[in-house]
Parts: sequence; C-alpha cells; structure tokens
Amino acid sequence: MKLIVTVGMPGSGKDELIAVARSIGLATLKMGDLVRDETRRRGLPLNNANLGRVANEEREKHGPGVWAQRAIPKLTETKMLVDGCRSDHEVTVFRHNFGDLFVLGIFASPETRYDRMIKRSRGDDGMSLQEFYDRDRRELKWGIGNAFSLADGMLINEGSLDEFKRAARAQLEKILESDR
Repeated sequence: MKLIVTVGMPGSGKDELIAVARSIGLATLKMGDLVRDETRRRGLPLNNANLGRVANEEREKHGPGVWAQRAIPKLTETKMLVDGCRSDHEVTVFRHNFGDLFVLGIFASPETRYDRMIKRSRGDDGMSLQEFYDRDRRELKWGIGNAFSLADGMLINEGSLDEFKRAARAQLEKILESDR
C-alpha cells in the first residue's frame, strides 16, 4: 500500500490538496473527520473549542497516536492520502503500519492562513485573531512541528489557488511514480 500523509497548520491548504488527490484517483481520509465523528457522538456542537477539547481528551486518555490508530482500519485502498497528521507520534504509528509512507508537509504563513480561514468561514475555525493563535498553539502543543520535521517533502502554499493545485498535482504524481 502506498500511503501519503499530510501535515499542515489550519488554513495551509490541506482541503485543496485533498481535492487534487481525489481528481487523480487517490482515495482520501481526513483525520479531522474522526474527531468530528467523536464530537458528534458526544452530542457536542462542532466548533473549534469542542473539537479541540475532544481531540485533546482522547490523546490524553488513549495516547498521542490515538487518531492515527483509529484511522488505520479505514485505510483499505492500495493508494491513499490521509489528511491532517498532527504529531510525530501519529507519523510513527503510520510508519510502523505502512512501509511505503510519504509524509507531505504543506506550509503557508500565519497571515496567509488567517486570511484564508476568515474567507472560508468554516464553523470550526473560529473568527478572531486570538482564536486563530490559540488554535495554532494547541496544534503546536500536540506536536505538529515535530511532524513537520519528519516530512519527506514540502509544498509551499503562498500563491494563487491555481498555482497550488498545479504544484500539488505535480508533487502527488511524483510521489506515486516513485511507487512503480
């Protein structure tokens, strides 16, 4: 199995990368959907505070790799992209379970990410600059910076959407070709 795992801060372009991956036939799984499912199961509204709390509580209760462990049974296709790795512990879980793993980092500056998040107005983003920085600190506390340091490749997303889509497609095709 060829597994590509993305790591990127909120608003960096992971959802756009998923769209590109799907357009070239890759199956995808969003780790954030696992957190959203657990939050719904608890009967909580889907907002930044609840999602962060549930994600953190599960990590504290079951260990820092819990979300990657919960993703594994859902990884059934021969080539997949998993979106939203948040720590080096999660990278370790994936590396232990999948020999053919490529960790792809997606970088965008905080200013660019905040502007994008304001424009997309997703319910779990929060809207104030303080909420944005609080969310970044939470992600960094989980170990996303350590996951970035383990990336096998990096996409920089500071330009137009079209530029990013072209670069993402080229990068994904290159990763998949290395599998043949």
